Amino acid sequence: MRFTRLTAAAGVLVLAMTSAACGGNDTGSTGEGQGFPAGSTMQRLVEAHKIRVGTKFDQPGFGLEGPGGLPKGFDVEIAKIIAKKLGIPYYAIEYTETPSTIREQVLQQGKVDMVVATYTINDKRKEVVDFAGPYYVAGQTLMVKSDNTDVTGPDSFKDGTKKVCSVTNSTPAANIEKYLKNKAKQLELFDSYDKCVEALKAGKIDAVTTDNVILTGFVATNPDQFALVGSAFTEEPYGIGVKKGDKDFRNFINDTLEEAFHDGSYMKAWKVTAGKYDPNDPLIPEIDRY
Repeated sequence: MRFTRLTAAAGVLVLAMTSAACGGNDTGSTGEGQGFPAGSTMQRLVEAHKIRVGTKFDQPGFGLEGPGGLPKGFDVEIAKIIAKKLGIPYYAIEYTETPSTIREQVLQQGKVDMVVATYTINDKRKEVVDFAGPYYVAGQTLMVKSDNTDVTGPDSFKDGTKKVCSVTNSTPAANIEKYLKNKAKQLELFDSYDKCVEALKAGKIDAVTTDNVILTGFVATNPDQFALVGSAFTEEPYGIGVKKGDKDFRNFINDTLEEAFHDGSYMKAWKVTAGKYDPNDPLIPEIDRY
């Protein structure tokens, strides 16, 4: 995976960006979104005056349910950037809570138009859905109670005595298995990460594992209770899932992401969401136009 740093000029351009990307005072269409090919997903969405987005509702910084039941976070802001390029205002986005277990399902069944939900791109998933991006690259790590000194990294689970929690059908759950001596006894799976967090608070497990930036959000929202241990032991490129075979929509999203990387809107979205928990500016990944 190759990356580039945002230039100083991009930071200046942030000031020129409208507030729509972050759900501020946007009052409607920007005038973009015209002239798409007949029959394309883009044209259908423009004519419908709305877009349906699947995202997480349980991950601080990326997708967390807020006041009124609407999610907020970096994934939500990325979705707004794409909607704006279509000429669809932020208030015309329809969000569907999309945990890891149903991300492919909601796309295949046509329940959403795209999934922006800390969705790691991998070859197995590419067999059933397509991906635009990546727009962010995370790394898997571990979160423990702040007074836990027994877990220092994934190798700590090789003795077979410690339990770790992740989410069903997630990449982190699959990745941690190689470090477990007894999967049936050591791996606890739920349908959302907040349930893992509650299990950690209750002392039912020793650690939660998922991507570092997600766990950073849980640490920040639970002061003095949790801590991250060890370093990242995987690379997780987040992509935007679309229906299999929709190359035109995938190309449109990729073009929009590349524009956002350089016009300041991407960094603006980061700083008002996940950037509140992670002080490090993200590296900009190279779009994979497969």
